[in-house]
Amino acid sequence: TSALLAKGHHGRARRDMPQRVFDMVEALALCHNVTPAAEDVAEGAADAGADAGADEAADGGLTHDGRLGVAVARPMAYQASSPDEVALVKWTERIGVVLAERTLSTITLRLDALIPSAQGGHGTAPTLAYDILHVFPFTSESKRMGIIVRSRATGEIHFIQKGADAVMARIVQYNDWLDEECGNMARDGLRTLVVGRKRMSADAYARFDDAYQRAKLAVVGRADAMQRVVEDCLESDLELLGLTGVEDRLQDNVRATLELLGNAGVKVWMLTGDKVETATCVAVSAKLVRRDQHIHVIAGLRAAHEVTDALETLRTLGDCCLIIDGDSLHVTMDFFRDEFVQLASTLSAVVCCRCSPTQKADVVRLIQRFTGKRVLAVGDGGNDVSMIQAADVGVGLVGKEGKQASLAADFSVHQFSYLARLLLWHGRNSYKRSAKLAQFVIHRGLIISIMQVVFSALFYFAPIALFQGLLLVGYTTVYTMAPVFSLVLDRDVTEDIAMLYPELYAELTKGRSLSYKTFFTWLLISIYQGGALMMIAVWLFDTEFIHVVSIAFTGLVLNELLMVALEIRTWHRWMIWSILGSLAIYIASIWVLPAYFDVSFILSGAFIWKTVVITAVSSVPLYIIKLLRRIYAPPSYAKLT
Repeated sequence: TSALLAKGHHGRARRDMPQRVFDMVEALALCHNVTPAAEDVAEGAADAGADAGADEAADGGLTHDGRLGVAVARPMAYQASSPDEVALVKWTERIGVVLAERTLSTITLRLDALIPSAQGGHGTAPTLAYDILHVFPFTSESKRMGIIVRSRATGEIHFIQKGADAVMARIVQYNDWLDEECGNMARDGLRTLVVGRKRMSADAYARFDDAYQRAKLAVVGRADAMQRVVEDCLESDLELLGLTGVEDRLQDNVRATLELLGNAGVKVWMLTGDKVETATCVAVSAKLVRRDQHIHVIAGLRAAHEVTDALETLRTLGDCCLIIDGDSLHVTMDFFRDEFVQLASTLSAVVCCRCSPTQKADVVRLIQRFTGKRVLAVGDGGNDVSMIQAADVGVGLVGKEGKQASLAADFSVHQFSYLARLLLWHGRNSYKRSAKLAQFVIHRGLIISIMQVVFSALFYFAPIALFQGLLLVGYTTVYTMAPVFSLVLDRDVTEDIAMLYPELYAELTKGRSLSYKTFFTWLLISIYQGGALMMIAVWLFDTEFIHVVSIAFTGLVLNELLMVALEIRTWHRWMIWSILGSLAIYIASIWVLPAYFDVSFILSGAFIWKTVVITAVSSVPLYIIKLLRRIYAPPSYAKLT
């Protein structure tokens, strides 16, 4: 955290500098939503002597001597909705102004920097107490927060406000350095806040409070009425105290993760509320911008003709990184929505900065509508909730920003780097397994239907069901269900290979695993196998109809088990157990269901060779075709294993 004090005028700067420093630190220690929490730990060591006391003092605690039962005040722990707030309060603590206590109506500061250092003794830190008169919390729309406090020592009333420089620039007194210093900090990757203060007389506060209370009673437009009172009575001619900059460090492996996603064919758009300079710095440091790639900035657009010129320029640049601010984005989406998304979707990286939560959600919907692609949104704060909910898949990061994003998301992770494994490994497996399982379930139901159609056609469409009662129930449950659903354990490559070659994920966009082609392929397989099973069973027709049912149904069950085995790329022990277990259940059920099976015929050699012939004709040709394809036209993943 860094802070820059407001510059004074002429010789006054040198004389007032100590007071200006204190005013700035005091304002930061008062204007926030942080709650302190200190812990007192009773030390139980009987031999806690001078060394222990020195260690406690070094840890920041206040202690007496080393006798038994000494209470040690630990360093303050702070709780807030934003880590930036905590960072600023911790900075004031390091300066020596500690947030000692906060209630709904009071704030107490402890001035540790003013403790007298008496030799061999300990001083008592003086405190400053303030009454909280009003709090105006931060919102994504206002981009600022404020507080009115009254000093109990002097009775002075101050309105303190901090917020984004774009908003505070029109609220604070005129100066000629704010924009320049904000730009300098933003180029260093810091998030800036402008701090201002206004001294109020008792009469001025009374007038404001009266108007504010009346606005609270409004039945219609209460929030707007309250905001108008604040703007009219408070937000004007504030004394500029200073400027703060907070560094938002990247998590570990962010650069590597973005590189993997880029190689996997994923286009990344960064939507942020930061300034243009800050967003540019973050995009470069995160390697969202490739080396030697041109960065094109669109900012400050207000009219439609300006947007036209900017889009024409962008069209001539080719592949570049586009950075556009919130105001320009708003105008562009009002007048040239389709033209903008058509150009932006061809770029490898787009950064939208100074975006409100609503704009983030609008951008997500725009990409969905224009490209027809699936959009995944990743966020870690409350400002990202609307974007996450608008996307096809939402991922929330659990961190210092709180859990609002993770609770609203479909998936929750602790680090951005986990996104690579979530997509390249788990996402790829989920897609391929779901595609294989869905098509196999269709095949399993279609093949028995084809057999019934062929049977009815051969016997002059007589209204006779080929398989009845428990045979149908058993076929869809205990005979084939476990092997079919064991396909969700299959994998074509190992996790290491999937992470090493992200291009495997890019192939999923071609739709080769689930498409019209694959559907009709499975349809033809079902027609062939169902027809072959039934035709050969009729050709080998025995004297009893029950024998035809036994041969055809046994061939059907064995065919499905062999098809499952044919589709498996990597065997898992549960796959083996499911196939063997289903086969054992079927064999055992032959003796349990004498109404459907003739046991004496099944134990004969004729049943065995006829079943083998039927199963071989329906399955072996498909195995040969698949083997030839693996040899002469192997899939990309087969070349890596």
